[in-house]
Amino acid sequence: MRRLAVGLVAALGLLSGCTGGSDDGATAPTTADPGIQAVDTALEPCPEQDGPDVTTADALPPMTFDCIGGGTLDLGVAPGVPTVVNVWGSWCGPCREELPLVQELADAAGDQVQVLGIVSRDTLTAADSFAADAGVTFPNAFDQQADLMAEQGLPGAPYTFFLAADGTLAYTQTGPVDSLAEFEQLVSDHLGVTL
Repeated sequence: MRRLAVGLVAALGLLSGCTGGSDDGATAPTTADPGIQAVDTALEPCPEQDGPDVTTADALPPMTFDCIGGGTLDLGVAPGVPTVVNVWGSWCGPCREELPLVQELADAAGDQVQVLGIVSRDTLTAADSFAADAGVTFPNAFDQQADLMAEQGLPGAPYTFFLAADGTLAYTQTGPVDSLAEFEQLVSDHLGVTL
């Protein structure tokens, strides 16, 4: 059933124009790989998580992903601070424009808002190269099989989740954000934080 759902998401994504795999033809690991922690990258490790479990039904699914720069991201644990989670892939044209803006948001947010990425349906090599070209250093988790996209029923990238400190999903932005000002307005409107 899960393969059927993933296949359906991939098929729908082809219609949206921003789905697919990596452009480099390499094959990424299909399971959690300790080698992911050994990637020579400029990406920061994911932050330590010691908050309570998210208990609200209005939240992202409790999934755990290895982070490219080290550590893990557990979506089932409350982040403790307002958090923006951007889902992207090197295969996604609109992500090429948006990802540098996500880095600008991370820089502008400082300690007020945590900014994280989730690389989806990609290879480690392509994702890390793409992030380096975009000047990205904020933490990024690796969801090679696009499990989060399938679970949320979203066919393509980019999309951005705005999470309250308790893990409640405040808003989902489907499609790209066009400017830092637009990101700042979304953070203000949905997380109540003025940057």
